Amino acid sequence: MIELNPLNHTGSIRLETERLVLRPTSIFDAEQVFNNWASDSEVTKYLMWLPHADVEETKGILANWDKENEKLDYYHWGIELKENNQLIGTGGTLGINERHHSTELGYCMSRTYWNKGLMSEAVAEMIRHLFNTVGLNRISAVHDTNNAASGRVMQKNGMIFEGIQRQAHFCPNRGFYDIACYAVLKSDYSKTS
Repeated sequence: MIELNPLNHTGSIRLETERLVLRPTSIFDAEQVFNNWASDSEVTKYLMWLPHADVEETKGILANWDKENEKLDYYHWGIELKENNQLIGTGGTLGINERHHSTELGYCMSRTYWNKGLMSEAVAEMIRHLFNTVGLNRISAVHDTNNAASGRVMQKNGMIFEGIQRQAHFCPNRGFYDIACYAVLKSDYSKTS
């Protein structure tokens, strides 16, 4: 019989990369979150949520994240650019499957900072932490098939394409849509790190 070691949950602790700080968000980040990406229809174009109508909506979401951040098995980071201390995006897990030692990642970033390798850098640090510290075995991610840029972030981080799920997600502004599925295993990651 195979027994798994228990996961070593840390919660959304502060992580750093060369250019970024990954840290828990706070309701005090509402203005930056709203202004930098949450109100931008181009950022949310391929996501499952609509642009925020006003900063009060953003505050409500951040208040919920504040509560969740008290849990050790919750991983959701604000992505802060070191050079200007601006919060430029968020990323994290969409729940942890304890039994299977797996999770799915989600992320989004301000359009101003697209195509600079910043999201790939942030996701790489999330994956490193989730495999090496928390002890996960599998990390997956999905993207709208029309959003190739999100898929490139996954590919750059060693995620392997596993297929298309037809009309698997729904968004009120565009209806049902297909998603491309990617994943990386700890054994894949160990070979490249």
